[in-house]
Amino acid sequence: MKTLIVALQKDGKLVSATFELISAAKSLGGELVTAVLAEQAEALAADLAGRGAGNVLAVSNPALKYFNDDIYARALSELIDKHAPKVVLGPATFYGKALFSRLAALKGGALTSDATGLEVTGEAVTVTRPSYGGSVIARVSKKASDAPYFVTVRPKIFPESTDGAGSVTAETVSDACFQSRQTVTEVKVESTGSQNLAEADVVVSAGRGIRGPENAALIQELANSLGAAFGTSRAVVDAGWAEYSTQVGQTGRTVNPKLYIAVGISGAIQHLVGMMSSQHIVAINKDKDAPIFNIANYGIVGDLFEIVPALTKKFKAELG
Repeated sequence: MKTLIVALQKDGKLVSATFELISAAKSLGGELVTAVLAEQAEALAADLAGRGAGNVLAVSNPALKYFNDDIYARALSELIDKHAPKVVLGPATFYGKALFSRLAALKGGALTSDATGLEVTGEAVTVTRPSYGGSVIARVSKKASDAPYFVTVRPKIFPESTDGAGSVTAETVSDACFQSRQTVTEVKVESTGSQNLAEADVVVSAGRGIRGPENAALIQELANSLGAAFGTSRAVVDAGWAEYSTQVGQTGRTVNPKLYIAVGISGAIQHLVGMMSSQHIVAINKDKDAPIFNIANYGIVGDLFEIVPALTKKFKAELG
């Protein structure tokens, strides 16, 4: 069985989820191929090869500087035709999901998103994924066929591959792949703390309990003291206290950090869906009966306006 990994990059740097995909692909066994598309892809390909990404296909073109799902899908479609993988893996990020839905439609293949487990069972590839807000764990199987099986893998589930053997091949696709009716001329990044929200190992989120936009800085400072990303609940965004890009939940971002700190968040199901798979959850809330405590590993009942500054001071002293 041949597996193709789609390695995504931002600003000429590989997203960390790419290295997790290598570990995920290795769990399937068989031949491993990785495709990286960028303005200058050779250096990125060398990094991937040194981490065990198999035969790394480096596709370079100025049109690949910024993510454009139309152009990326056309180029990858040609690579899939040429290398005939049975499984195609990508990250379950905003860009990854947009790209893979288009790719699956182009190639007529099945698509499963947000995979948390992969295995080969007989003649089929079986994907484990959470459904219904994590209340049900589904196992989706697909037998080998002419059309590949497209799977996006949830970040922070598999460990990053750090070493291994690989090779680099300078690959080309037809000029038609780079013709698109849409053009990306600039990418602006909205800050959610010192880390990207979707990729962060630590996330600190603020809820309605912060009482107003003037207090968001208090939670942001706590996030900064931990080198964490700053998130919010939907209530905070709906009130206009923070940008939508910070929202964690069913209609916002899905995160899976090693540590999630929920400050002043009651725990509505809309929010829990986006963060309940976090490895460790700490809840800070003055209401001891808040639903967030039902899923938290650790809970602090008290006034966040006293607790948060004390934690920030402690973390700054200990972590520099």
